[in-house]
Amino acid sequence: MADTVREIERKYEADGSTELPDLTGVAGVAALADQGTVVLSATYYDTPDQRLAADGITLRRRTGGGDAGWHLKLPVAPGVRDEVRMPLAERLPRKLAALVRSRVRGAPLTPVAHLRTRRTLWVLETAGGEPLAEVAVDDVVAHRLGDGAVPYGSGEATCAADVAYEIHGDAGDVAHANGAAEAERRPAQPDRVTTGVRWREIEVELVGDGDAGLLDAVDEIFAAAGIRPAGSASKLARALAETADAGRATDTKTIKKTGGTAKKPTKTKATTTEQQPKKPKAPEQSKNAKKSKSAPPTPHTAGDAVLAYVREQVRTLVELDPAVRRDLPDSVHQMRVATRRLRSAFRSYGAVLDRSMTDPIGDELKWLAGELGVDRDREVLAARLRAGLADLPRELRLGPVAARLRLWSQRRRLGSRQTLLAVLDGARHLALLESLHALLADPPLRPAAARPPARPMGKAVLKDYRRLAGRVEAALAAPAGPERDEALHSARKAAKRVRYAAEAAGPALGGPAKKFAKRMKRVQQLLGDHQDSVLAREALRDLAVQAHGAGEGGFSFGLLYGREEAAAAARERELPEVWRKASRPGLRRKLGG
Repeated sequence: MADTVREIERKYEADGSTELPDLTGVAGVAALADQGTVVLSATYYDTPDQRLAADGITLRRRTGGGDAGWHLKLPVAPGVRDEVRMPLAERLPRKLAALVRSRVRGAPLTPVAHLRTRRTLWVLETAGGEPLAEVAVDDVVAHRLGDGAVPYGSGEATCAADVAYEIHGDAGDVAHANGAAEAERRPAQPDRVTTGVRWREIEVELVGDGDAGLLDAVDEIFAAAGIRPAGSASKLARALAETADAGRATDTKTIKKTGGTAKKPTKTKATTTEQQPKKPKAPEQSKNAKKSKSAPPTPHTAGDAVLAYVREQVRTLVELDPAVRRDLPDSVHQMRVATRRLRSAFRSYGAVLDRSMTDPIGDELKWLAGELGVDRDREVLAARLRAGLADLPRELRLGPVAARLRLWSQRRRLGSRQTLLAVLDGARHLALLESLHALLADPPLRPAAARPPARPMGKAVLKDYRRLAGRVEAALAAPAGPERDEALHSARKAAKRVRYAAEAAGPALGGPAKKFAKRMKRVQQLLGDHQDSVLAREALRDLAVQAHGAGEGGFSFGLLYGREEAAAAARERELPEVWRKASRPGLRRKLGG
């Protein structure tokens, strides 16, 4: 069983002389409750080329403390991560392996670092004893694990203890919270271990749904005390950075203190960070300096612009894979949008990227979008039908219509959810991800890719626009009924393609492309609402048939059918005016038309 905890924290640099300032009286803090000291032993896993670390993800097996087990940390926002926890086991749990599959792809997971942390913990409490945040002072000893470690997925998977090693002297033994040596630790394996580094840091983490304003207040007090924010987002990031150029240790007792030369530590204040953290002192107030944010650079060539857009959509596709597996809100929809944007970019910008190379990938993206659509279409349709039913006066809701709708939705969801997870676990999806990364590594650029972006990108947007204009004209001329419905659906897909092409051109072409994308989005939304009405009527007819077969009345479903029919007719009446505004020639002239 996996548990997910939202981790909201700030990290700070510290050393042996750092004193924690007094935090009582800050943002409701009345007391600091001393929780004692624990020893944590964690082995971190990644691919040989550190794909997880590149995306700010950490996967570890940890003993010690109250949450021993496997932990996967997924970034949400700066200073915010979701930690997915599973019980301690020798092998990596399948659920966690699935959550990193889109990053790992076919590469094995290998032990990359071992961190031993001596943690001294306080809890910030209100006057009533309610916990607000935890303050941890961590003394860390980190070793990079070398190529000799046995990777997961190799057929020789072992528990993290298989890559454990002896650390003598100040570093102590790999231990449980009570300080005792692990009973099943393997003998030292010096050929797998690099020179170690050590440091002290402070973490302040909110408890539960705490107020982030407390962290801001702590920031100010720490700044006044000369305690600065940490330079690394995680312990693993720091460990990998500071051991990146370290040679293999011939003596596993060798520890390198951050900022100094490698040497055997002594128990003096100058060489160890494992002193007991000092008692808090009175606070001083100050303001934090704000970090400046730089805008992304303007693309110099059409190739730069198109590849930047493609790269962003691939990143989104990869990031949303674990969100979809965790069934997070709107994740399926956003993942489907990313697949469509990618496919649209390949088709719209064929003058920049060779379509003989991108079309096969586009076909696979179409397949994936279709698989995602099964679940997404169900979500949208069920929500629309529930809203329509709730809008009916009570006296017009005859029979068990709500129960019938709920049963229909649950049955469809169960099947679509299982199918989607099987797709994400399948070889075809994995091959698609590999193809996308291979394309970015060696893009099939055509001659136009080397030109300034304005002309080739503006030309591509306008070409897609002319295609849309023809479809809108055909839809308006089609007779009412199924023929017009199909024509409007075709126009909707064309409007989406123009919008995505204009969005991709936005960073290079600026305001005109962005405004044009907004106009096309309005057309797409109107046509999308019309198509949703078409699908809703099909579902309502099926529900009425099922209700009739069960001896229930179909009156309410028929009434909803009529309302959807009227809504579709209203969208058709609105289309000419919406299209007239969207197709004004001014912006098109600025795009080169």
